[in-house]
Amino acid sequence: MSSCCTPDGSCSTSAGATTTAVADSTATVYAVSGMTCGHCKTAITTSVSALDGVISVDVDVAGGLVTVTTGGAPDDAAIAAAVDDAGYELTGRA
Repeated sequence: MSSCCTPDGSCSTSAGATTTAVADSTATVYAVSGMTCGHCKTAITTSVSALDGVISVDVDVAGGLVTVTTGGAPDDAAIAAAVDDAGYELTGRA
């Protein structure tokens, strides 16, 4: 796993959560290890948001949590693969 962070944990990249209100949606919280900065948040948000059925992604770097809102039941395997592709490890549902 590579990191964009400096030794003190700072990072010059940041991004907010993508949010869309949808009536029939499901929010699922996952535990993710390896996140340390805003770049981590951006990488995971971008990767998971690209999946079919994902409405929004909210990353809590400090808490090690990623909340994924989907239009129906989430595809845990696809979400885990997207987190892995971003360079982090989904360790299960929180």
